[in-house]
Amino acid sequence: MSVKNSLAKALNITLSATGNKTLCLKDFAGENIVIYFYPKDDTPGCTTEGQDFTRLHKKFRNCKTRILGVSRDSLASHEKFKKKYAYSFDLISDPDEKLCRAFDVIKEKNNYGKKVMGIERSTFVLNKKGELVKEWRKVRVADHAQEVLNFVKTL
Repeated sequence: MSVKNSLAKALNITLSATGNKTLCLKDFAGENIVIYFYPKDDTPGCTTEGQDFTRLHKKFRNCKTRILGVSRDSLASHEKFKKKYAYSFDLISDPDEKLCRAFDVIKEKNNYGKKVMGIERSTFVLNKKGELVKEWRKVRVADHAQEVLNFVKTL
């Protein structure tokens, strides 16, 4: 199933987020949303990616765009990770992989020679109408947040 086909379902999924919040994507109608999926809290690539989005956060907000980070980590792990690096946006906990599966980011990966299922680093942009307008798969962290911002500026 493509992301566009499962987006209506994804907009209605309610999940726990940092700051003791419960978030649903449809609640952000009227704003653009950047949803970035990352494998694991407090790992080098995931930390850098979060820092890059935080560094550019004010510019995203100037474009009426919300940033949401998503992984399968627990809410407690997210709170610790967000606080440690002073991230300026919410992290969503998706332990049941509902949002991950709706965006088709759970993929087979090779971990020290073993095949495991995990999050493929991916980013999606939804416009103010909740429509998927851009996606990046197999993201390389370097300069990615800036590339996403450059795209958002065109909306």
